[in-house]
Amino acid sequence: MADSRWTIEGRVFRTAADYQAGLRDKQKIDSLRAMTDFQNPNAVVALSHRMEQEQYQFETMLGRDFDDEVYELAQKYKKQGYDGRLIPEKKGSGKRRSKKERNKAEVSQKQSVKGQKKTIRLETYDPDMQKIILEELDKREKRRKWIVAGCALTAVVCLGYFAFYNYTAARNQSNSDTLAGLKNSTVLSGGTVVHKTGEKEVPDILDEYKTLYNKNKSLIGWLKIDDTIIDYPVMQSSSTDYYLTHNFNQEYDRNGSLFLDPACDVLKPSTNLIIYGHHMRSGKMFGDLNKYSNPEYAKAHRQIQFDTIYERGTYEVMYVFRSRIFYEDEITFKYYQFIDAGSEAEFDSAMDAMAEMSLFQSGIKASYGDSLLTLSTCDNSEEDGRFVVVAKRIS
Repeated sequence: MADSRWTIEGRVFRTAADYQAGLRDKQKIDSLRAMTDFQNPNAVVALSHRMEQEQYQFETMLGRDFDDEVYELAQKYKKQGYDGRLIPEKKGSGKRRSKKERNKAEVSQKQSVKGQKKTIRLETYDPDMQKIILEELDKREKRRKWIVAGCALTAVVCLGYFAFYNYTAARNQSNSDTLAGLKNSTVLSGGTVVHKTGEKEVPDILDEYKTLYNKNKSLIGWLKIDDTIIDYPVMQSSSTDYYLTHNFNQEYDRNGSLFLDPACDVLKPSTNLIIYGHHMRSGKMFGDLNKYSNPEYAKAHRQIQFDTIYERGTYEVMYVFRSRIFYEDEITFKYYQFIDAGSEAEFDSAMDAMAEMSLFQSGIKASYGDSLLTLSTCDNSEEDGRFVVVAKRIS
């Protein structure tokens, strides 16, 4: 259980290492807040652009929360027409004239003198005032040129961002297709499969996952839901944060990976296997999981395929509910802590709690001894909110 002191802005960290990572993220976030005027729409949109270009990398969900905050605020400002560029002042034609022409120019000011406009000529001022006026005109012209240059640079950066975004999207799709192709490959990468046995008798890895396992020993299974984009490898490591920001190839990737809770054991197996994944706006990872809030959708996609690397498994959706990450001292049902039921009474109590929270009743029931699968992702309906789908193994 996490130390109650390991809490940063409402987020509870399970280990000292995770807590230190959270502190590093908070320092980055505090620095960005200090450098950015969040009352300035263009400043917020510009910050969002830089974050989408992955100029700032975070290690924990604190960073993901800040990313979501900036994104949502930027989207609001973009709807109002802001695009991250400086808004130039309103001026005249902006055409620069020679000094000789400027000396002959008329400085027009709108002055209400008994309802009439009065034109004031530059020559009406004394030489010192003329010099000040001309210097101010020069400053405005230089400022205009800087604004034009800034706008041009912003346009180049935006084009670069869109090119990078398209490249990244294509690369991620290519990686997903490659992994799907390797899933059933019979050509082993690196030869013989070797995996840790510990003190347990470990079954053979299924042939369809041997090649993938040889590429990354953190592979623990594969999750697939028909007619959805969810068709991904599932990872497991001792860290709760690593695969939040890394892909199967262990490269930094804001999409992260689907990963099994470190406390779960597929060999034991645990009563409840909990898989986490980001709710990406692009639909990647668990971006479409909240479609299960619709009973008709859930009915049409009631079966979930989750294979461990050792055996295949099919699950049927039981409960769909919204929850959140609670403080350690809050006395309530915390679905993310329900991994192993120590007794039938504990199992039944968890089932009752989930049934009460469920958005609808599926008619599927579970009994002590059944194996469960829980899919968990972020939900913006409340602070530290979570959207959860729970299914029972049927084969």
